[in-house]
Amino acid sequence: MRTNMIHKKTTSLFAMMLIAIGFIGINTKSFAQDSTAVPDQVVKKKSFVKNTFEGNYLIDNQSVVVPIKGTFEFDIQHRFGTIDHRFKDLFGLFASANMLLGTSYVPVKDLQVGFGATNDRMQIVGNLKYSLLKQTKDNSMPLSVTLFGNSVMDTRTKSSSLPIVSVSDRFSYFSQLIIARKINEKISLQVAPSLSYFNNMEGYYDANNVIKSKMKHEHIAISVSGRYKLTGGMSLIANYDQPLTQHPMNNPNPNLSIGLDMKTSGHDFQVFLGNYGSILPQNNNVFNHNNFTKGQFVIGFNISRLWNF
Repeated sequence: MRTNMIHKKTTSLFAMMLIAIGFIGINTKSFAQDSTAVPDQVVKKKSFVKNTFEGNYLIDNQSVVVPIKGTFEFDIQHRFGTIDHRFKDLFGLFASANMLLGTSYVPVKDLQVGFGATNDRMQIVGNLKYSLLKQTKDNSMPLSVTLFGNSVMDTRTKSSSLPIVSVSDRFSYFSQLIIARKINEKISLQVAPSLSYFNNMEGYYDANNVIKSKMKHEHIAISVSGRYKLTGGMSLIANYDQPLTQHPMNNPNPNLSIGLDMKTSGHDFQVFLGNYGSILPQNNNVFNHNNFTKGQFVIGFNISRLWNF
């Protein structure tokens, strides 16, 4: 009963979020139209900063970028095992790995819709990404702000090791506010607070034989990411993810990652080293137990292919 109530509340929150996005977009456009209706006054068209980052991804995080209307994207994301076993599994290349195949499309200006599937827990994911504000060249708007959210379903078969009672137990959610600034042509930075939520968390019996959750259903974290352009088509990228919520048990470790981003007109390829072993953001934020102080890094890559229609 509690899980169903939580699911209904979470669904309502997502509906309210979508309504708020639409309201902000409509009012922003209305304000822009009203502001131009000034007689005998020439209003300059705003010029926005471009290419704050090269694409949708900054290693394990979403970037502030929403592609132009009509952009269709196909993504392949891969994470190998940890490198700390060295030659026993060839630095994780022979270990079990996580992979995600995903697509996204921008049907209207500033709104991206995506779908994907990963072998990690046999999960499927749907997501939305909406550009709220864009940095302008004259600094009248000094920042870009984007809202990202997803809904994930665990499709594994019920078993004693997977105590799923209702369909709602299979769902988790992630929402993130991404705030970024392009400092100059070489340097871009972003900070992104996030909220992860799982309808169902593993429990245990306490001394009084009462079931309690090992972890809280909600988890707050913050990410800091950056890019430094080395050449026209190559950039150094890095990010750090810090968990903020303290759980009764199994607190996750922070993530530190660094890599290279190589961009062409239709492709974006990233190769990196980090200690997030999953791909979906709520899985990484809540369940990461790789410790970078112990050398528990993984080799990973993201490949994106873009088409414009």
